[in-house]
Amino acid sequence: MKSGFFLRNKGRTLASMMLAALLSFSVAADSDIKYSPNFKGTDINEFINIVGMNLKKTIIVDPQVRGRINVRSYDMLTEEQYYQFFLNVLEVYGFAVVEMDSGIMKVVRNKDAKTSNIPVVGDDDPGFGDEMVTRVVPVRNVSVRELAPLLRQFVNQGGGGHVVNYDPSNVIMMTGPAALVARLVDIIQRVDKAGDQELEILKLNYASAAEIVRILENIYRSQNRGEQPDFLVPKIVADERTNSVIVSGEAQARERVIALAKRLDAELQTSGNTRVLYLKYAKAEDLVPVLKGVSDSIVAEAQGAQQPTPQTARRSGGREISIEAHPDSNSLVITAQPDMMRSLEDVVRQLDIRRAQVLVEAIIVEVFDGTGTDFGVQWLNENGGGTNFTGTNTIPIVNIAAGAAQASQITRGNTTQSRDPTTGELITTTTADTNRDYTQLATALQSLNGALLGFYNGNWAAILQAVRTSTNSNVLATPHITTMDNQEAIFLVGQEVPVITGSTVGSNNTNPFQQVQRQEVGIKLKVTPQINEGDAVQLVIEQEVSSIGGTTAVDITINKREIKTTVMADDGATIVLGGLIDEDVQESESKVPLLGDIPILGHLFKSTSVSKRKRNLMVFIKATIVRDGSAISGISKQKYNFIRAEQLKREEEGIRLMPLTNQAVLPEWDESLKLPPSFNEYIEQQNRSAVDGKKEQ
Repeated sequence: MKSGFFLRNKGRTLASMMLAALLSFSVAADSDIKYSPNFKGTDINEFINIVGMNLKKTIIVDPQVRGRINVRSYDMLTEEQYYQFFLNVLEVYGFAVVEMDSGIMKVVRNKDAKTSNIPVVGDDDPGFGDEMVTRVVPVRNVSVRELAPLLRQFVNQGGGGHVVNYDPSNVIMMTGPAALVARLVDIIQRVDKAGDQELEILKLNYASAAEIVRILENIYRSQNRGEQPDFLVPKIVADERTNSVIVSGEAQARERVIALAKRLDAELQTSGNTRVLYLKYAKAEDLVPVLKGVSDSIVAEAQGAQQPTPQTARRSGGREISIEAHPDSNSLVITAQPDMMRSLEDVVRQLDIRRAQVLVEAIIVEVFDGTGTDFGVQWLNENGGGTNFTGTNTIPIVNIAAGAAQASQITRGNTTQSRDPTTGELITTTTADTNRDYTQLATALQSLNGALLGFYNGNWAAILQAVRTSTNSNVLATPHITTMDNQEAIFLVGQEVPVITGSTVGSNNTNPFQQVQRQEVGIKLKVTPQINEGDAVQLVIEQEVSSIGGTTAVDITINKREIKTTVMADDGATIVLGGLIDEDVQESESKVPLLGDIPILGHLFKSTSVSKRKRNLMVFIKATIVRDGSAISGISKQKYNFIRAEQLKREEEGIRLMPLTNQAVLPEWDESLKLPPSFNEYIEQQNRSAVDGKKEQ
């Protein structure tokens, strides 16, 4: 085997470069090629070209690849070693090789290699030496967010190396030379070890699990918990259903917690345990009967009795049970043994929950349409005979004629003379003329409605009366009411009208006394919602629309439309309760027999009245379940802004004849107005701030 060496001079020509390349390897009979590379002060581009010719590779060089290299090898290198030698030299001078799928290689800067098309490798083919690769490593026992900063200390982030963590999959993605990536993978495998984080369950006999957990957490919080590693801090959870304490953590930490919990789980020497339970949502007075019933049932079951007696109901194992309410603080004071106390606390915990609310929105639409027509002709003869009709809007001609006759009469005055019996003087008395009396005529005409045309000629008189009436009304009401689940709510917009219910007079009809009762008139909505499993709401609804109809000889009349029903509605769905339709058509005719039946001329001997009324009432209900405070806050904000927008519109339009007068406008909705924290919340905030301050130090 022959060996050759690279010789380099500053004034090297292309021919000498090719000669040096040919002399830099030797060929044996079995075609094994070995290299002995030696370069001194050689331009890096010439070095890349020579290696490309020797390896028969097409190499593209980035224009930013510049410099000179100095390297010498005293060993004969195989082709694979020669290629790794090539990669090592480039890596030392800050460059890297990226091999494409077509076999063409690119020489770029290290920091540009990580964004190039470098291969993604795995455990089967991890790469070799300074070959640029990308590898994705899953981590199972530790958090990649905490592990990634440690790995970056072993990688030149400004060069070709790069380490990125992806939290959702808990994996680490690394880019760099294959040897460096393999070293980081080995570090990850050594660190990614599962600790001794087993669970232990301690069942308590006397103490309450929730109270024990609260004491233990306070102890560990006060022992500078922020300065200890997380794996040395035990996690403690209370299972109130089985009255057990669940401890998770390292073995030593678990042993300390369990030992302390066992010492606290001791039977009290007193006659019972007394606890004060502060309620958040429920009312203390309402829970007392329920808890007493539960305690009676537990005592009866423990003693094997079907019906507990007063003596057994008040004692459990010879010890008193007391359940009292303190309304001022909305709390329960319970004295009972631990087993009974746990049962009662469990009942209180399940009953003292935030109840959902229901927003009920009603749309009430009432459309009324009424029309009427009256037409009549009446005539009268002075000597006798004529027609006289009475009806809704018809004035009898006889009443008008009598009033006119009375109004046309004038009583003339006279003069009388007499002597005074005492003095004998002559006294003259004059009576003035009496004016015409229009009282009867005014009474007859005060009920006139429409047009009245009359005439008389000689002994004949006639009147023509015609009237047409039209009534249209549109009542739209949108009452909104919010109430709690299974709680009745009443909404009323109207007035209280006095109605006479009775009267009493004294002797000789003196000192009369009337009994008056006020009745609600208007739009009334009474609803009781019940939220079922899921998003359905059962509504017990009483809807009433009433108004004053008029007056009678006795009292007033009240128009009333009412719906009483029970419906099931989905959350946010609108349903129709029903429509009340009333259509009334009335026709009345008064005429002279035979003469009133004559075509056309018959209208001179009859009076006709036609009326038509149509009333339509529709009620729509929408129920919306409100389960949290943010939802009710959003609804309140929407209604608040609606009212404020109406006020701004009125202010913009101004008040007629008073343009400079400012109107009342609600302030802008401000959600930042919150109640200050309670004492316990304030203490917890101070403790958290102290712990965070120590961590930063």
